[in-house]
Amino acid sequence: MNVLLLGSGGREHALAWKMSASPLLTKLYASPGNPGIGRVGELVKLDVADHSAVASFCQEKKIDLVVVGPEGPLVAGIADDLRAWGIRVFGPSKAAARLEGSKGFTKDLCARFNIPTAAYGRFGDLASAKAYVEKTGAPIVIKADGLAAGKGVTVAMTLGEAVAALEACFDGSFGAAGAEVVVEEYLTGEEASFFCLCDGATALPFGTAQDHKRVGDGDTGPNTGGMGAYSPAPVMTPEMTERTMREIIEPTMRGMANIGAPFAGVLFAGLMITDQGPKLIEYNTRFGDPECQVLMMRLKDDLLVLLNAAVDGQLAHMSIRWSDAAALTVVMAARGYPGTPEKGSVIRGLDKAEGEGVQVFHAGTAINGGALVANGGRVLNVTALGKTVSEAQAKAYAAVDRIDWPQGFCRRDIGWQAVAREKAGT
Repeated sequence: MNVLLLGSGGREHALAWKMSASPLLTKLYASPGNPGIGRVGELVKLDVADHSAVASFCQEKKIDLVVVGPEGPLVAGIADDLRAWGIRVFGPSKAAARLEGSKGFTKDLCARFNIPTAAYGRFGDLASAKAYVEKTGAPIVIKADGLAAGKGVTVAMTLGEAVAALEACFDGSFGAAGAEVVVEEYLTGEEASFFCLCDGATALPFGTAQDHKRVGDGDTGPNTGGMGAYSPAPVMTPEMTERTMREIIEPTMRGMANIGAPFAGVLFAGLMITDQGPKLIEYNTRFGDPECQVLMMRLKDDLLVLLNAAVDGQLAHMSIRWSDAAALTVVMAARGYPGTPEKGSVIRGLDKAEGEGVQVFHAGTAINGGALVANGGRVLNVTALGKTVSEAQAKAYAAVDRIDWPQGFCRRDIGWQAVAREKAGT
């Protein structure tokens, strides 16, 4: 099979790394890719916003499958346009990608089909949103309705923070994404990431993880795109997984089919496990980043076989095998992140970091004058397997310490909840 992978981050490097192990793979192309992906595939320059140009490339190179990594192209409808050219695509339609593209759409779907989630309101102006917040009180959650690169959500612990978040949205801090705002009830519990491969009719559970959104140790500081993750998530017991499928995933699949937008691709449910059970925080319509990295490390089956089954509507006949090991990834970010990151600093020592059960996925790197340099906010994902989360954590941080990059930083407590559970013997 000839495969085209769209995207340039750590998620895409993890997907490329896993697909490159498949006997089905003939040639892997990636656009734009990154230096890590370039080790297992050919990097090509395509304007992903020009869907006809992508389709022409696919026809020229006889591409058998396009795998779309990030959410932007999906929300823009690239899957629909490529399918119209007769090209097989792993990823949801534009109509189905609204589950990520509009938080208000998803909340309304939950209300219509009785899917457990936080109480909410939708607002298109500051005055009405502010009135709702003042009536409801804090803590409360403010979300830009559209895509905001993981940064459009504020968990406001005070009314002042909530009003400031609303003002940021309506003042244009998040561009068009903040033209409408969703205000949600603050949920308490433990967060978990739950993934399913979907083919429009069947949803097949595809692993669990927990990520760490805040930039600083102890879950302090501003939210980021994710500073680390581990898998599996201990809170997602077999019983909780079954409840999540029955109460959240399956009603969503039925609801999307009911409105004429059947979901095919990756359905990524961000959950809060409350005293009442699982509640949906939000949906993403692609693999999480950095959750994808830990899932790919634990996946025992051929990823390309599974993606093909999803595209061909054959998931009802599939099962998925996972390693019993735990996986943990630590994000190394450039100084200044999540604000304005410093680019161009030289990174050395990756060959010393990688080894048995340790992979370093490139998230924001480039080659400059023959040297590997930082070229983004989240730059490297140092990922390790271990018999326990504690062991995976120790291996990951030992690998981090072998990387020579003074301008980089990371959290030092990724996996703390699971490590505490292991120490307590629960």
